[in-house]
Amino acid sequence: MDDIIQILAKEFGIKENYLKATIALIDEGNTIPFIARYRKEATGSLDDQVLRELADRLAYLRKLEETRENYRNLIEEMGEMTPEIAADLDKAMTLTVLEDIYRPFRPKRRTRATIAKEKGLEPLALLIFAQDLMQPVENFAQEYIDEEKGVETIDEAIAGALDIIAEIISDDAGHRAVVRRIFTNNAMLTSVATDKEAESVYEMYYEYSEPIKKVAGHRVLALNRGEKEGFLRVSVDVNEEEIIAVLDKNINLKNTHTNELIAKTIEDAYKRLIEPSIEREIRNDLSEVSEEGSIKVFGQNLRQLLLAAPIKDKVVLALDPGYRTGCKVAIIDGIGNVLYTGVVYPTTGKTEEAKKILIPQIINNNVDIIAIGNGTASRETEAFVAEMLREIDRKVYYTIVNESGASIYSASKLAAEEFPDFDVALRSAVSIGRRLQDPLAELVKIDPKSIGVGQYQHDMNQKRLAETLGGVVEDCVNSVGVDLNTASASLLSYIAGISGTVSKNILTHRALNGKFKNRKQLLKVKGLGPKAFEQCAGFLRITDGENPLDNTAVHPESYDVAQKLIGQIGVKPDVKKLDTRALAAMLEVGEPTLKDIIAELEKPGRDPREDAEKPMLRSDVLTMEDLQEGMTLKGVVRNIMDFGAFVDIGVHQDGLVHISQLADKFIKHPFEVVAVGDVVDVTVLSVDVAKKRISLSMRK
Repeated sequence: MDDIIQILAKEFGIKENYLKATIALIDEGNTIPFIARYRKEATGSLDDQVLRELADRLAYLRKLEETRENYRNLIEEMGEMTPEIAADLDKAMTLTVLEDIYRPFRPKRRTRATIAKEKGLEPLALLIFAQDLMQPVENFAQEYIDEEKGVETIDEAIAGALDIIAEIISDDAGHRAVVRRIFTNNAMLTSVATDKEAESVYEMYYEYSEPIKKVAGHRVLALNRGEKEGFLRVSVDVNEEEIIAVLDKNINLKNTHTNELIAKTIEDAYKRLIEPSIEREIRNDLSEVSEEGSIKVFGQNLRQLLLAAPIKDKVVLALDPGYRTGCKVAIIDGIGNVLYTGVVYPTTGKTEEAKKILIPQIINNNVDIIAIGNGTASRETEAFVAEMLREIDRKVYYTIVNESGASIYSASKLAAEEFPDFDVALRSAVSIGRRLQDPLAELVKIDPKSIGVGQYQHDMNQKRLAETLGGVVEDCVNSVGVDLNTASASLLSYIAGISGTVSKNILTHRALNGKFKNRKQLLKVKGLGPKAFEQCAGFLRITDGENPLDNTAVHPESYDVAQKLIGQIGVKPDVKKLDTRALAAMLEVGEPTLKDIIAELEKPGRDPREDAEKPMLRSDVLTMEDLQEGMTLKGVVRNIMDFGAFVDIGVHQDGLVHISQLADKFIKHPFEVVAVGDVVDVTVLSVDVAKKRISLSMRK
C-alpha cells in the first residue's frame, strides 16, 4: 500500500497525508460528491473530477498488485521462480509488462512448439539454442528420430526444435519490450481503401500514413470505424529488418554451426509470432487511449450541457418539428406544468392554419420563448416561426434546442408514468421545452449516451463510457442541489447515497405524508439509513422549511457551527473583513468548511448555473444560401471534438471551427477556449451547400 501511495503522490502531486485520508474515505464507501464537498480538510480540497481520476488509478494499481502476487504464486508453485524473475515482477509497473513476464508460464493452446515438445524435441531445441555445438546440428538431430512419436527424418527433428526456439524467443519479456519500444517510436499507422472508387466519409484515409506516436485519438477512432464498415484496411508498418537486426544482436549469434538456423528462427519468431501480437497490442493500446480521450471529451461536453443556465419563470412553447406527422406543440408554464398540447402542419403548406392555432395560444398564455427541436424539418419550422413572430405585436423570441434523446425519453416507461394521457410524440415536445427551462432536471431522464454531444461513442467500451458519464451526471446534480419536495425520481437517483429504489421511496413518502419540512424527516423514508443520510442530506434542499439552513448546501453535521457563526458575524456577513483562519480556530472547524458555510450564508439557495451563458435567442432566420465568406455572425457551441468545435449559427447546419481557427494562439485542445453552450462570434471562411459544410473561424 505504501508503494501505491508513493506512486499516486508523484502522479497527482498530492501530499501523502491527504492521499491516505482520501483513500480511507473511498474505502469506507463514501461517495465522490460527498468527499469532494464535505471532506475538504481530509482531501486537501480535491474536486470531484480529480477524485474520480484518483479512484480509477487506485483501482488499476490495486489490480496490478493483485495480478503481480497471483503470478508470483503461480510461478512459485510451478517451481520455476528465479531471482531474476522475482526482480522483474517487482519492477513491473503495467499489466502489459506483467503479462509479458508470465507469458512463458501461461498454459498454451496447442501450437507448433507444444506439438514439437510432445515429440520429445525440447532437449534438441535447448541444445541448438545454447549455441555451443562444435559439430553440425544434423549429427545431434539423428538421435531424435522416432517414428512412433512422428519424427521420421532429421529435417523434421530440426524443424520441430526450431519451432520450440521460436516460441522461446517470442515469449521472452525482454525481446518483446525491445520490439514494442521500436514500434512505439518508429511505427506508422497506415490505411488504404478497400475500393478507391467507393464514396464515403473516410476518403481522407484512403491513402493515409502517420507515426503512431503522433496520431490523434479521433483519427484512430475514425480508422477503426472505417475498417469495421469495410472501407479501409488498417495496419501498423515498421522496418522489419531493423527489428530483426536488433533481435539478432540481443540473442548474440556466435556459433557457425547454428548461426544460420538461429537467424532463420529469429526471423520466423518475429514475423509469425511477435509481430502479429505486438501489432494487435499496439492497435488495442491506441484504441484504448483514444477511447479514454474521447470519453473525457464526451464527459466534459456533457458537464457543460447539464450545467447550462436554466430559463426560469418563462412560458415556453415547444415545437417538435415534422413533415407528414406535423409539428407537435406543447406550452409549458414557468415551473414546467403543461398548459396546452396540439399538432400543427406548417411544413406541409398549412402555414396559415398553423398561425391561426398558435398565435392565439402565444398571446393567451403569454408565451415568452419558442423552443424548436433541431431534428427533421427543423429548418422549415424555424422559417415558419420567424415569419409568424413578425405578426405578433409583443416581442417573442425563439431558440433551437438539441432534441437528441427526446424520442427515446418519450417512448420510455418513465415518460409514460409522467404523462400517461399524452401521445408519445407530444411527450417529446414537452421534453424539448423543459430541457430549455431546466436542462439538468430534464436531461437526467435520458441515457447520457443519447444526448448527442460525444464522438464515436458507439465504438467504445460501453461499460467504461456509462461509468464515466454516470459520474459526470452525478457530480453535476450534486453540485447544483435538488429541491426535495419537487424533484423527480430520476433527479433524486443521482444524489449521493440515493439509489433508484430509495428515490422512488422518497416520492412515495412525499405523496403519503406531504412535503418534507426538514432534512431529518428523510430518515423516515424506507431504505434510507444513517449512512445514506450522511451522504445525501447536504445536496437536498427544502425551501420554506422549518430551518433556513435546509435550503443551503450546509450539511446538517455543520448546523451547530453555522449557528455559532451566525451569532458571531450575522446572517449577511461582510466577507472581505472576515479573518477566516481565526474564526475556524475559534469554532473548531476546518477553514475550507467554514468558507463554504460563509458562501452559503451570503447567497442561500444560490444556483451555480446562474453564472453560465444564457441560451442565444433569435427572432429571424438565415439559410446556408444567405452565407457569404467574411460574414460575421453569433453562434452557439453545440459540440466539441478533439479537432474543433461545431457551432450553430442559425442555418440548421452546424459549422465547424477547426482547432487551428479557434484562437490566435496555439492551443492543445478546444476546451481551452470554448465550452458547450458558449455564445461566440464567428466569421464564415467557406460554404459548400452541396456537401452541407460550413467552415468558420473565431480568430480575430
